[in-house]
Amino acid sequence: MRNNLVHTCIVLAATVLLMASVAWGQSTTLSHLSFPVEPDVPLLVDQPQLGIEQPLRLPAAEESSGHVGQMASASSSAALSLGAAPAQAAEADYFTLPELQAEMKKLVWTKGDFKIVPYGFLWGNMVYAAGRTVPGSYTLYVPPSTTQGEDEFVVDVRNTRLGFDVTGPAIPYFNNAASGGKVEIDFQNSVLTTENKPTVMLRHAYFEVKNEQARLLVGQTWDIISPLIPGTLMYSVGWLGGNMGYRRAQFRYERYLDFSDISLATLQVSVNQQVFEDPVTRPAPGLSIVGEPPDWPIIQMRVGWTLGPRGKGARPIVFGVSGHIGEEQFDVYQGSTLLNQAVKRRTWSVNADVRIPFTERFGFQGEFFTGENLGAFLGGIGQGIDSTTFNAIRSNGGWIELWYDFTPQLHARVGYSIDDPVDGDLTNGTGRIFNQFYYANLSYDFTKNFMTGLEVSSWRTLYLNGTSGDSVRVEFVMKYGF
Repeated sequence: MRNNLVHTCIVLAATVLLMASVAWGQSTTLSHLSFPVEPDVPLLVDQPQLGIEQPLRLPAAEESSGHVGQMASASSSAALSLGAAPAQAAEADYFTLPELQAEMKKLVWTKGDFKIVPYGFLWGNMVYAAGRTVPGSYTLYVPPSTTQGEDEFVVDVRNTRLGFDVTGPAIPYFNNAASGGKVEIDFQNSVLTTENKPTVMLRHAYFEVKNEQARLLVGQTWDIISPLIPGTLMYSVGWLGGNMGYRRAQFRYERYLDFSDISLATLQVSVNQQVFEDPVTRPAPGLSIVGEPPDWPIIQMRVGWTLGPRGKGARPIVFGVSGHIGEEQFDVYQGSTLLNQAVKRRTWSVNADVRIPFTERFGFQGEFFTGENLGAFLGGIGQGIDSTTFNAIRSNGGWIELWYDFTPQLHARVGYSIDDPVDGDLTNGTGRIFNQFYYANLSYDFTKNFMTGLEVSSWRTLYLNGTSGDSVRVEFVMKYGF
């Protein structure tokens, strides 16, 4: 019954993708290719569903010197509609196609009909933690005080990020929609690396076709579910501590339903690659599991709504409901002997997100999730399958945040985040049953390209049969973007 439900959902999602793509391509109503100027998107802030993840991320005409756009305040970031089509703005805020081409020539490399915009930022952080954390340069959880209770000091530059956006020719079949893509890397790959010899990690690599009505994306980028990012200055932005969702390979379709100037619905569905995240070696001597791709993909869906004016400087309310369903598959070995083959466990989640800018300076955002086998989505404190029973682990969690901009350059954020797996689903004494943290930070934008910030966070991780882990973490951050 369970497998039939998963398979039915996957077939339904694939059918929706196919039919929507065909309908979009055969539409007789041509859409113009003029996109609104992005409202001061903060390049130095990681936002999965905001405009920085779109291929047509252009500065305004007065910012055409090759620098990144000015780092926006949290309230101006709130003006963007999550996963939404370009907003309805004043006519002066739009690039016509000739203007678009003229601006691109000032900023980019060209190859035939393709325009390539390089970007990046150099990111250095300095951390003092009263209680060692995992992995150290950023925090996912705190190990038991009896094993790793000492303090630590870290200086790191592996968060540095490089990438380029690509804009290509219009695609006639898809209603003359604009085409583009993105490739982005950082240096946080932990395989065969040391602090001063980091290796490259692929963050984004995708192609997309997009206009004001729809978007088709193929490649690796952010999950659809739980699209918001808390404003912590730390690289890991609350992963394993209540902020669920990551990046993976996918085929995604989005549809934008513009009911009025103040009401926009966003429908998203994607077919995703499964990622097996649980450690291979288990506590029992010689017992291990090896993940393998299942015979069905992961399906993600989200319905979002944007209420309020949607233009440059606007502050709409954005909220949504999302979820995923699929299977995880693995083999169980005792030494080199296969004990169980193609063991399958369901993975699912239901999520809610909301972002409310109350004023130009002050706002609130947050997310909630519940589900099981969420390790691959950075839920359940990174635990999807119990290490003894190999059953799925259920978990609940989320986060809330308030932001305030003292000036256009000085920003403050405070928040709380929690990930709380069901204790009864874990049998190994070292299993993590609770993880929470509080944080507060101040950041200052010296120029369009340069920012610095200071953050204090307090972490607490509980274990099934072990001492708790506690840490107070102070982090100083500097970023230089181009």
